[in-house]
Amino acid sequence: MATAAELEAQGFRPLDETSLVAYIRATPALAASLGGRVDALEVKEVGDGNLNFVYIVLSDGGSVVVKQALPYIRCVGDSWPMTRERAYFEASALQEHGRLCPDHVPEVYHFDRAMSLIGMRYIRPPHIILRKGLIAGVQYPLLAEHMAEYMARTLFFTSLLYNSTTDHKKRVAQYCGNVELCRLTEQVVFSDPYRVSKFNHWTSPFLDKDAEAVREDDGLKLEIAELKSMFIERAQALIHGDLHTGSIMVTTDSTQVIDPEFAFYGPMGYDIGAFLGNLILAYFAQDGQADQANDRKDYKEWILKTIEESWNLFQQKFVGLWNKHKDGNGDAFLPAIYNNPELLSVAQKKYMTSLFHDSLGFGSAKMIRRIVGIAHVEDFDSIEDASKRASCERRRLIVQRRS
Repeated sequence: MATAAELEAQGFRPLDETSLVAYIRATPALAASLGGRVDALEVKEVGDGNLNFVYIVLSDGGSVVVKQALPYIRCVGDSWPMTRERAYFEASALQEHGRLCPDHVPEVYHFDRAMSLIGMRYIRPPHIILRKGLIAGVQYPLLAEHMAEYMARTLFFTSLLYNSTTDHKKRVAQYCGNVELCRLTEQVVFSDPYRVSKFNHWTSPFLDKDAEAVREDDGLKLEIAELKSMFIERAQALIHGDLHTGSIMVTTDSTQVIDPEFAFYGPMGYDIGAFLGNLILAYFAQDGQADQANDRKDYKEWILKTIEESWNLFQQKFVGLWNKHKDGNGDAFLPAIYNNPELLSVAQKKYMTSLFHDSLGFGSAKMIRRIVGIAHVEDFDSIEDASKRASCERRRLIVQRRS
């Protein structure tokens, strides 16, 4: 990893709350987001993720969120270096996905590549991280509708169903540079849970045998190998790359998708599976969240309904966009060939069936890694009784390994 002097020579320095204020005052776009009122700023560091520093900055005239990528993985330390270029790909993905789906993506005000720093719209309270809302048992009646809209638009409009091969390959090339975060995904999702790794952990000793069973399941390993190959090789659309319930902020009538630093051109099913898989994790965690006052049965039914509606609405919206633009520039299904409604309908059904299967596979891989891999989920970790937590996690693993 580069030394502090080398990083400074590259124009990078990590900001703390004090130096961030000076940076904002010297940066017109950020000062403007605060209404020019930069004399008395309130700064709070809120980054609870694995990789970055995140600051909320408030003034009498406005607000902004500032996110800075570090040259290592924050939750591990400088023993695990990580490219700062991930900030470039995050900013690029926010801008592209924001253009395609502005209702559900925060606006980028400023990007400083040398500083690996993004300034973006502050998603104000009462928005909270979706995962925390699921733990609290809050129902979000528009979640399925909003996420279906986000996934349909961002995936369709960055695919060959809409774009020419020439344009598509240019965009694929742009995001090929995000290779370090892709490699991180390959390691923590598709490799480490299936071998002995110093990074793996689980609710021990209760899940010791379960973790061993995952590592010794040859059939599962073959399925994971196919998913890993697809993740590496299929440049299907510009995906978020980490679309779990910690990357979504919600109220009962608003849904905002954040943190696409893992973005690249990959398989659509990876995004869909990540979202649905994390809802399934939330479902299995509910028994550990239940108490005498609330057995969470109604809430579990709402989660299942949301999972079903999310896919059905996504499929409806995605195919609707396909039909609307079937005579456009997309090179995947040329109108001169798929020139009658019956043939196009058959092609669409095959495409969506394949995408559904991909989503199930990727969702399963994401769930396994959240139980026996490096980074777990608060849904389970917030269950204080380790035996009860392990019971919830085991039910998820048993369902997975039997499916």
